[in-house]
Amino acid sequence: MNRELEEDFMRSRKHRYRSVTHRRTGSLSGTGWVRDLRDWLVTAAIVFALMSLLNIFVFNVSTVIGQSMQPTLFEGEKLIISKISLTFASPRRSDVVVLHDPSTGPDRKEYLVKRVIGIPGDRIEVRNHKLYVNGKLIGESYVDTEIQDPDFAELTVKQGTYFVMGDNRHAGASKDSRYFGAVPQNRIVGKAAYIWWPLSKANAL
Repeated sequence: MNRELEEDFMRSRKHRYRSVTHRRTGSLSGTGWVRDLRDWLVTAAIVFALMSLLNIFVFNVSTVIGQSMQPTLFEGEKLIISKISLTFASPRRSDVVVLHDPSTGPDRKEYLVKRVIGIPGDRIEVRNHKLYVNGKLIGESYVDTEIQDPDFAELTVKQGTYFVMGDNRHAGASKDSRYFGAVPQNRIVGKAAYIWWPLSKANAL
């Protein structure tokens, strides 16, 4: 009789042990996926924050729209825009920059890509369809024709502004400072540093 009671007791004890072990294992596996999800969400939030900061302060990716920068840039090409470079240095002559379109009207775009022709204090003139800066004829290896739009008399670029033009010098091909005037520096988003697509044209600007 005592042996039967002892066996019943042992069986009951083993059953309770298995039940407790099962509950603990189930509890741990149940909280495991929650912990994994939490870790993934934290990682995703950190990556998103870093990419947002890089996008705001360091670089951006932009797509060329229109034909105003041909033959240097063609529609659909993708550029890496360096924002941080303008934090430490002002735009220089011949830099290709991205700027907020200062014009108004139905054909206004959010951004424009143009080349810096004149910096503050420069004297800009187009005479006999040729570009002069500070009285000197400028040789522009990046264009494929002389300026076909009308000449304009010498003007001086005001402090804090930049005179920009598109590389496409065919008549009416570029809306630029000849149309909307010199651009305030705070409207320049960054410097176009690199063509990264298509790969066949990957190159620094």
